[in-house]
Parts: sequence; C-alpha cells; structure tokens
Amino acid sequence: MIDLRSDTVTTPDEEMREAARNADIGDDVYGEDPTVNELEDRAAELVNKEAALYVPSGTMGNQIAARVHTDRGQEVLADRKSHVVKYELGGFAQHADLQVRMLDAGPRGVPTAERVASACVEEDLHRPGTGLLCLENTHNARGGLAISPERIERAAEAARERDVAVHLDGARVFNAVTALEVPTTAITDHADSVMFCLSKGLGAPVGSMLAGSAEFVERARRVRKLFGGGMRQAGIIANPGLCALENVSDLEADHENARVLADGLDGIGGLEVAEPETNIVIADVSELASDVESVIDRLRENEVGATPFGPTTIRFCTHRSVTRDDIERAVGRVTQALA
Repeated sequence: MIDLRSDTVTTPDEEMREAARNADIGDDVYGEDPTVNELEDRAAELVNKEAALYVPSGTMGNQIAARVHTDRGQEVLADRKSHVVKYELGGFAQHADLQVRMLDAGPRGVPTAERVASACVEEDLHRPGTGLLCLENTHNARGGLAISPERIERAAEAARERDVAVHLDGARVFNAVTALEVPTTAITDHADSVMFCLSKGLGAPVGSMLAGSAEFVERARRVRKLFGGGMRQAGIIANPGLCALENVSDLEADHENARVLADGLDGIGGLEVAEPETNIVIADVSELASDVESVIDRLRENEVGATPFGPTTIRFCTHRSVTRDDIERAVGRVTQALA
C-alpha cells in the first residue's frame, strides 16, 4: 500500500526509536522531565515565544489556547473551513463555552483586515464581545495553502487593534515557511500563541507544541492538566520530538513529490488536479461517473490510500514515508484504478 491518506501515517525512523529508548526522563507534571523541558525550550526559541508547552495533540493545543485566551461566552472568529471549525468536534463550545463566528475567509483562508474589523463585536450589556481570532497556516481544508506573512499580519493587526487575541493553528507551519522561503518567525511573530505539530511532516510519533508568553504557558499548563493532558515520564515521546525538529529541511522533498504527483494525476482522464503549494494534492473527480467513496474504494483495491475531502474531491498527502519511486508507482496505480 502506498499510503497517501495523510502525513499523520508516518512512522518513527530508527533514530527516533533509539532516542525514545535512551531518553532521560522524569515526572513532567512536576516539571522534572529534562527531555520535555529541553523540547519546550527549543520549541519556544524556534517560534520566538517566551515559553512553550508539550501537548499530546494539535487539537488539544488549539483547545487549550482558546480556553486560556478567552472568557466564557465570548465569540471566536475562524474561517468556516478551518480545522478548529471542521475537525475538532465543536470543542470551543464544549471546552471553553465559546460561540464561533464563522467567516468566509475567501480562497486563501485568511480574512482581510476589513473582514476582521467588521466581525469583531465589542462587549456591552447585551453582547459578550469577541475574544479570539484563529488563523491557520498551512490551511488544510483549502488544499494545504501556504499563507503569506503579509496576510497573517494584516488580519492579526486588525484583531489586536480591537484587543482581540490571535492564535495560529500552525500544525503544518514549517511546510508554509519551506514553501514561502521565509523565516518561521515571519509568520509566528504575528500571533499571541502558536501551535505546531511534531508529527505529520516532521515524523514524530506523537505530540505538538503550544507556545506563547510565559504567563500564557503557565495558564495553559493548568488547562492541559484539566483536559487530561498531564503526562508523566513523557521524555520517551519528547526525545523523538527533538529529532523531528531537525527534519524541517526535509519538507521540500515532500513538496516536490506533491508536484510530481499532481502532474501525473492531472494527466488521467476524469481528474482535475489543483497545483499544490505544499504537500497536499486535491483532485476533483466530478467528471468520473462515480461518487467519491467508490473512487476511494477503487484506489484502495489498487493499493493507493487517499482521503475523501468533499462532495467531489479527494486528498492525497505526501510525507517522509513515501519516496519518489512510490509517487511514480502511485500514479500508475491510480491510472489503472480509474481506467
């Protein structure tokens, strides 16, 4: 099986397995795990924040950020196709008692400064006010788009002018900085808090980082405990995370494989494929006389994994566990599956 369903299917390499086996460990809830402490320090430095917190998942990181930044009942602004809206089980309502004001942020997935300004609500006798703006980079549901620092900056500045905090869901932010050829801080400096994944393209088996001010992270640590995310001898999984931070330079290979895949798929009758910006390839199958699920089944029968991504679209995702040869074989198998 050439598994292109997601970059979450990567498995740890031998270096990561050895790192896990040899990790220095302690009780992280007491702040005594030296490997976790090192990982948090390095992550904070990487995104230019005062502190960082190791969390089990990106979703938990986003949910903690929302709980810390807001007061119950406030509104949070987010693109209607953002991960926090589509894929986190209504967590903002369940965990933080927030109302979500969904914005149609347009094809690039980031609202304009004018859109942010018009959507923000001031607190008064009748309204709770806007407490948080959530941005996403890369933008998963819009095709792995690498959002420019300028777009992030304009939206964030409009929020800050209204005393609204800004959180960046940067699960794949290193894909964005790789594609745009900019420093990580060119994107992360505009947010009050940043979440990024150590898994996905970086290849760690588990874990994400949530970074912000020292005060923010101190409060976030308490919320992590509340959400059941307090881990004990977590250095065993944090040490592979330290290895993952060394894999950012490998992401360009994933992007190049995505371009090769897109070019190959676009030559198959019945598929319309958008040019990828990072490691996500979206194919429209509406010209085929088949629904999305039946197309996925045919691909699976031919040993290619893909993901349903809309009424007429499917997603392929390149990652460090697939090679250029795998990509070329995948194109042949898709051709055979759809013949």
